[in-house]
Parts: sequence; structure tokens; C-alpha cells
Amino acid sequence: MASRGRLHEIDLLRIFAALSVMAYHYLFSSYADGTSAMHFPHVDVVARYGYLGVDLFFTISGFVVLLSAWDRSPRSFVVSRAVRLYPAYWIAVTLTACVSVAFSQGRFPVTLPQYLANLTMLNSLPNIENIDVVYWTLWAEIRFYAMIVVLTWIGITARRVTIFCWAWLAATFAFQAGLLPHATDLILNTQFSHYFIAGMALCLIHRYGATRQTLAIVAVSLGNAIYRGIGFADRVGLRYHTEIHRTAVVAIIVAIFAVMLTVALRLTHRLGRPWFAVLGALTYPLYLVHAHIGFIIFERLGDQVNHVLLVAATMLLMIGVAAALHYGVEQPLAPRLKRLLSRRAVQAVRK
Repeated sequence: MASRGRLHEIDLLRIFAALSVMAYHYLFSSYADGTSAMHFPHVDVVARYGYLGVDLFFTISGFVVLLSAWDRSPRSFVVSRAVRLYPAYWIAVTLTACVSVAFSQGRFPVTLPQYLANLTMLNSLPNIENIDVVYWTLWAEIRFYAMIVVLTWIGITARRVTIFCWAWLAATFAFQAGLLPHATDLILNTQFSHYFIAGMALCLIHRYGATRQTLAIVAVSLGNAIYRGIGFADRVGLRYHTEIHRTAVVAIIVAIFAVMLTVALRLTHRLGRPWFAVLGALTYPLYLVHAHIGFIIFERLGDQVNHVLLVAATMLLMIGVAAALHYGVEQPLAPRLKRLLSRRAVQAVRK
């Protein structure tokens, strides 16, 4: 999106989503799975729902990625996504691997083949474990990008996107009904497809206004998001031997859709502030580096430092690392990588 057309309220939502996920890991899951001895009983009853920040991320992605892909060629779109994802990711993977090997005392082992596979961001395809627990979401994103590449190849129009959304929803329901082979979920990504689909429909609403078709897509996606979200919440509760209240999960999912709909309808543009973009730019590197490095800090220092101070200091440290990644890696490296990839793509076409 052009700078003058940037949706700053989306940046604010990204910030909220990233902080929610970080709170989930630091204030709930690190203790619940035994990684950390630090317990925050009066806070974790709320922080345990922070994992739904990922659901918000996926909805935002469906919205903004389609918006950014409009009128792009497949080659241009692939280059733009690679430039956006890989520079910070390569450094984050390397940093997390080094910290894990040096300081995790074997809790987070890393092998050289695992590290090299993780650098591709495609390690889930051969079922090679992620170096950091949060990287699983990148595999979901890449599969969505592959679908957008198909759309850019066909040519993106409102009608084609609408048909595409309905087709993806239909395939999702067919898979959930057991009518499709398990392998098809590699493409369909049915656990989270409804968020990407809803985001795409919301993008159409933002560009062209609400129609019965686009509102119906959002409504059906919401219904499936609630259905799958309840099942996912039950599994989270079983994993951590605690209760994840279904009512709270449903309310949060509905809130995600409601807020994103207000953005799509252009009802929130007055709330946006240009400085949101500064913090919004940090959300991706912050997401990449915060989890395992934070867990290792808690494990090594949890019995020596006040727990509240340690969590607050770790959050500030991770924000600082994210800023260093953004300004020291993403900003200087991204333009160079874009020029390199664009030149290679042109040379490939000429050959």
C-alpha cells in the first residue's frame, strides 16, 4: 500500500496482536508447560487467551496481503513477500539458534540440518521441527501466499476473488466433512482458512463497499472460525491441563471480526495515527524473537530476579531487539534483496 493510503489502525491492531501473543507466552504458557517456574495466577486467567492474537494476525494478513497484491504480477508479488519475510527471519532464526545452543541447557536443542531447513521457512514440509515455537504460523502464511500467487496469475478482480473465497470455503467444509483426503489440508489449511478468507472478503468491502456476497462470506467464515476455534481451545486446555472458557473464545473471535469489519467499512480511519506505523513495523521481528529467548531468560534468572520486573525487562529487551532487527536489518537489507531478486527474475524471464 502506498504510504499515503496506509491504514494506521491496522498497525495498531498488529501491535495489540503481538503483545497479546507475547503475554500468552510469558504470563501463561511458559509456566503451564513447565518451561518457567514463574507463575502469575491473577494475570494468566486473561493472558491464556492471548494466543488468539494469531487469529487476528491471520485476518489482517488476508486483508492487507490481498490489498497489496492487487494489480501486481505474480513475480512482483513473490519478490515483495520474500523481501518482507526473509531478512528479519534469517537473523531471528540465527539469533534464537545461538541463544538456544549456548544457554538453554539442552531444553531447546538445535541441530545444523534443522537450522539450515528453518532458514528456508519450508521446514514444515519435510516435518522438520521449528527452532522456535512461534514459527509454525509462517508456514500457514506461506500457504496463503501461494494462493494469492495463483490469483495474481489469473488476474485479481472483485468477481474472481469472490468466487475464490466461496470455493475455498466450500473446500474447507468438504474437508471437515471427511470428503477430501487428509493430504489436501496441506493446501487448504482448514484450521485457519476462515481467517484468511474473511480478510480477503473484508478487503473487497474496503475497496468496493459491502455487498450481500462479501458480507455472507464474512458471516460464514465467522461461523467456521467459532466452530474450529472452540475445538482448538479445547486442545489448548488439554495440553496445559487447565480450562479455556469457550464463551471467552467465542467473544474474542466475534470481536476480531467486528473490529476488522469496522476497518473495512472505513469507520476507523480517524483513529489511525502515523506513529502507529513505527510500532507496527516492529511487530514482525518482535513476534519472531520473543518466545524461546524469553523462556531461556526466565529459566536462567527466574530464581534471582523479581518475577514482575523480569517479565517487564524481558518485554522491553525483546522490543529493543525487534527495533534493532527492523532498523539494522530489514530497512537496509530489504531494498538490496528486492533489487537482487527483481534482477534475477528479469534475467530468468529473458532466458
